[in-house]
Amino acid sequence: MRTRFAPSPTGPLHLGHAFSALTAARLAKEAQGSFLLRIEDIDQSRARAHWEAQIYDDLHWLGLTWPTPVMRQSDRMPVYRAALQKLWDQGLLYPCACTRRDIDAALSAPQEGALHYGPDGPIYPGTCRDKPRPTQLPEGQSLRLDMEKAIQHLPETLSFTETGPLHEDTQILRISDAPETLGDIVLARRDMGTSYHLSVVLDDADQDITHVTRGADLFEATQIHVVLQALLNLPTPIYHHHALVRDENGKRLAKRDDARAIALYRSEGKTPQDIATLTGATLP
Repeated sequence: MRTRFAPSPTGPLHLGHAFSALTAARLAKEAQGSFLLRIEDIDQSRARAHWEAQIYDDLHWLGLTWPTPVMRQSDRMPVYRAALQKLWDQGLLYPCACTRRDIDAALSAPQEGALHYGPDGPIYPGTCRDKPRPTQLPEGQSLRLDMEKAIQHLPETLSFTETGPLHEDTQILRISDAPETLGDIVLARRDMGTSYHLSVVLDDADQDITHVTRGADLFEATQIHVVLQALLNLPTPIYHHHALVRDENGKRLAKRDDARAIALYRSEGKTPQDIATLTGATLP
C-alpha cells in the first residue's frame, strides 16, 4: 500500500488537513505500507515558499515522516505537457478562449431538464468545441477534453473501488453519460499549463500510489480521474474518501479559516494529541 497527502502551499494547514494527513498515515501504517507527501503547487500565482516550509514543519510536529525528496508539481511540467501532447495527437483536446463570465452567460437561460453542473462546476456549453484547431498543440491557452470524442476510446463502463465510510465499495461510471455529467473538462489552464485533474492522475501513477486518501469533497471528481486514467493507460488506484472536518455551522474548513490553522493551535500551546482529539484522528 502506498498512499499520500498532497497539500497546496497557498495558505496554512488547518484541522481538516491534519485529519486528512493523519488518516492517510494511519491507513499506511495499518497496512505496513508507505505514506508519501506531495506538494501540489501548479498555481504559482498563489504558491509561496513560506507556506511550503510551514507544511513540512506542521506535519513533522504532528509526528509524520515521509520519503524524500518530496515530489513538487512545479518540477513536472514536461510530464504534463507530454500527456497533453498525447491527447492532442488523438484529436481529443481543443483550445478554449471562454472566460467564466462567457460560460455563465451561455448557461443563463437553461433548457428545461438540462444538467448544467458536474464535479468540476458548470458543464461547458461547447462554445469553442467546433472551432478550427491549430495544427500544433498550443501554449498559453486553455485546453479542454472533447468528451464526446473521448468516450469513443473507452469501454461502456469504468469503475473504481471505494473504501471510505461514506460510499459503496464499487462505483460504476457509464461512459455514455460522461458528456452530460462531466462535460468537456479543462486539462490545461491558460496561466498554469496544466490542471488539477490532469496533474493528480499523472502524479499518482508516477508515485505508484495504490490508495488515494482524500476528502469527501473530491469524491465526485474521481469520475474525471478514472476517465483520464483510462485514456492515458494509467492504473486506477483504490480510493478512500474520508469525512470532512467542519466548523460549528457545518461548513467545511478552507484555507481562509486561519482561526483553525495548525500553527495557531501550536502557538496557543496545544499538543499533537489535542489536534487528534479535535479532529477525531489517530496520531502515528
